[in-house]
Amino acid sequence: MQKIVIVGGNRLTGRVKIAGAKNATLPVMAATILAPGISVITNVPRLRDVITMKLMLETLGAKVAFEQGVLTLDTTDCGPHEAPYDLVRTMRASVYVLGPLLARFRRARVSLPGGCAWGPRPVDLHIKAMEALGARVSIDHGYIVAEADELKGANLHFDVSSVGATGNAMMAACLAKGKTVISNAACEPEIDALARFLNKMGARISGMGTQVVEIEGVESLRPAESAVIPDRIEAGTFMAAAAITKGTVRIANCNPAHLSSVISKLSEAGAQIMQDGSELVVSAAARPGAVNVTTAPYPGFPTDMQAQMMALACTAQGTSLFVENIYSDRFTHVPELRRMNADITVEGNVATVNGLDRLSGAQVMATDLRASAALILAGLVAEGMTEVSRIYHIDRGYEAIEKKLSQLGAEIWREED
Repeated sequence: MQKIVIVGGNRLTGRVKIAGAKNATLPVMAATILAPGISVITNVPRLRDVITMKLMLETLGAKVAFEQGVLTLDTTDCGPHEAPYDLVRTMRASVYVLGPLLARFRRARVSLPGGCAWGPRPVDLHIKAMEALGARVSIDHGYIVAEADELKGANLHFDVSSVGATGNAMMAACLAKGKTVISNAACEPEIDALARFLNKMGARISGMGTQVVEIEGVESLRPAESAVIPDRIEAGTFMAAAAITKGTVRIANCNPAHLSSVISKLSEAGAQIMQDGSELVVSAAARPGAVNVTTAPYPGFPTDMQAQMMALACTAQGTSLFVENIYSDRFTHVPELRRMNADITVEGNVATVNGLDRLSGAQVMATDLRASAALILAGLVAEGMTEVSRIYHIDRGYEAIEKKLSQLGAEIWREED
């Protein structure tokens, strides 16, 4: 097992290139199941979750090659095989194969998902969507088993906006007979990117990017090519890294339109942010100011940036409030930040952060993907040395984060724990 070691105190400067979005890559990979043949996806990040999805598709019969950011997926010989527990337990996004398998083969057997340990993220919305489209769904010894003689279009309303359920429902509905309308659909850029890829495959989807998505079912789909959109969470993380270290960093290969809520909060904290085409220049000359953050579905402030903003608030002037509205228990990074001398209290879904002049380096443990990023950000400004263990979490969503930070001037490296 490895750990990341940081010696804090260095101001970050330079240019960093943002990778393709993990949360856009995974559903697009699953979508290739819908059409036999060869699909090509470019700008793909080499991440633990991408490799897990590659193994998943290969288990289902696909042939997948991954070289220099390009995925070539031949789904000709895919079949309604089992999506096994050993793979699905490591990544919740594996449940994305449910809709495509059901749509193409009229049968799917997918293990109940795993992934980060925090908070309940039930699959009931996925199941209800498949049932509304005409599937018979049961839970059998920890597996979701879905079967259908025919899928038919339906009106779906999600009580809670769900990225995963929206994506799964869209993919299944593409090959359903008739029209499907999804209301209270997720509006995240990753869902918009999935819909655009499906349309390249011959689907008829409209309204993507809004809360009402309409899908006219078609008889068949064809393979397609697509480039993965930039990762807005990785971009936001490096923006926060520039602000917390009082540095100046140019964020390249990002989509500023996807970052409006993050730009707003970092600006409120005192960072100067300028747009230069598809790049953002983030600089900060002074200690950040306090901010209040409430997570919400897109275009609100993303829950995947909450932990990183909290790390920033730990060194801010004044008191910040964080309200987590997406997941009920996404504060597992708080005890670890406290080990670094952070002043944080939590009541229910609200965390109160009293900013301090400085943090102290310590041995800390990553509890999930974004918590890992928050601990690294805190380590960049903490006095002394910080050691972050269990960094397999960070490798699920950031490609060589320590190398990118080192190139910006951070004293950071990876070693055996």
